[in-house]
Amino acid sequence: MTTLTKKAQRLRRSRQTRIRIATQGVARLTVNRTNLHIYATVISDDGTKVIATASTAEAELRTSLGGSGKGGNAAAATAVGKRIAEKAKAAGVEKVAFDRAGFAYHGRVKALAEAAREAGLQF
Repeated sequence: MTTLTKKAQRLRRSRQTRIRIATQGVARLTVNRTNLHIYATVISDDGTKVIATASTAEAELRTSLGGSGKGGNAAAATAVGKRIAEKAKAAGVEKVAFDRAGFAYHGRVKALAEAAREAGLQF
C-alpha cells in the first residue's frame, strides 16, 4: 500500500471538486496559495478562457500591502478577494462556483472567499 504525499492528497481532492463544478455550468473561481502569495482566477464555464485574475504578486496590490513579503496573510487574501470580485463583475460575471483546489476552507482561503462574497460575487 502506497501513501500519498500531502500535495498528492490535495490534488486528488481538487479533481473531485472540479468534476462536480463542471456539471454546474457556471464560471469557476479558483484559488491557489503559496507561502508568500495567494492567487485567484475566474475561469469560464467551459474551462477554456480566463476571465479575471488577481494576486498578491501584482505590483498594485503589493504596494498597498506595504511592500514585498506581506502577501501570505489573511489581510492580503481579503484584498485579493475584493479585487477579483471587482474584476469579475466588470467582465460581466456575477455567479461563480468556488474552487478551493483541495485547500482547507480556513485561514487565507476563507478570508478570500468571504471578501469576494461581500464585494458582490455569488457562490
